[in-house]
Amino acid sequence: MKPIRNILAATDLSAPAREALARAFQLASETGAQLTLMHAVSIGVMAALHEMLGTGAPTVEQRIVDDACKTLRELADELGQTHGVSAAVRVLTGAVVQEIVDQTDQLDADLLVVGARGEGFMRHVMLGSTAERMLGVMKRPVLVVRQQPHAAYRRVLVPVDFSMASEPSLQAVRAFAPHAEIILLHGFELPFEGKLRYAGIDDAAIHALRIAERSSAFQQMEALQASAGIADQSRSIVRHGDACSLIREVQQQEHCDLIALGKHGRNRIKEMLLGSVTRHVLSESDCDVLVVGDSISG
Repeated sequence: MKPIRNILAATDLSAPAREALARAFQLASETGAQLTLMHAVSIGVMAALHEMLGTGAPTVEQRIVDDACKTLRELADELGQTHGVSAAVRVLTGAVVQEIVDQTDQLDADLLVVGARGEGFMRHVMLGSTAERMLGVMKRPVLVVRQQPHAAYRRVLVPVDFSMASEPSLQAVRAFAPHAEIILLHGFELPFEGKLRYAGIDDAAIHALRIAERSSAFQQMEALQASAGIADQSRSIVRHGDACSLIREVQQQEHCDLIALGKHGRNRIKEMLLGSVTRHVLSESDCDVLVVGDSISG
């Protein structure tokens, strides 16, 4: 398991995005990682200023950048005093999503922290196709923060489908929340379950198939716990039903404060897109979400 060395937190400087910065500072304090805060001024904003102001635009542009630097430094100082962490700050101008991706690579960041709620551009970044593009091309774990952090993560829900995405998610949880209880969740439905009755399969036979599938899933859970080295800090839940519905249901029942899952599940799609379950969780979850690629960087 690779130690956390560098964390990058991207912010639009809005009040809602402050929650993500606070979580980034807390994680840096817990792990001893170096923390960098960044804000990207959209190149589209600058282009609009040039169109409206002409020769006066450069002065206004510099004022926007200077104000952003001042605000970001004030946030870094305030949160740094609270958490005992010193953070570097970077303010850049460009295509916001690309600047975020580039900065994670330049810093060799082990984690990108962003807010699920923001204003202006970042509100759109975390909703819809822009979020999918950013998360789709990101090779490193991304923590999407929805809640004000009051403590370290205590209970993490990790949905697993026994694909290649399952173990990297567990590796990330062990790195970012080493003391949290891990709840593994597997939701299953029988292949062509809706058509079995039409094929003459009675309810008793279908029930027997579900029992066999559940038993097989528990065996795979045990193997996954052993290979990931989390047998002592985890427990397993296997339920019949739709994965998206089960994730939300179990997260609320178990009071999980973080959901960790891969970008893709068993049925992989284009690298530029996210799997349907991941998209659903990002859209519907009311807790923080950690999105992990197929492997942990480094």
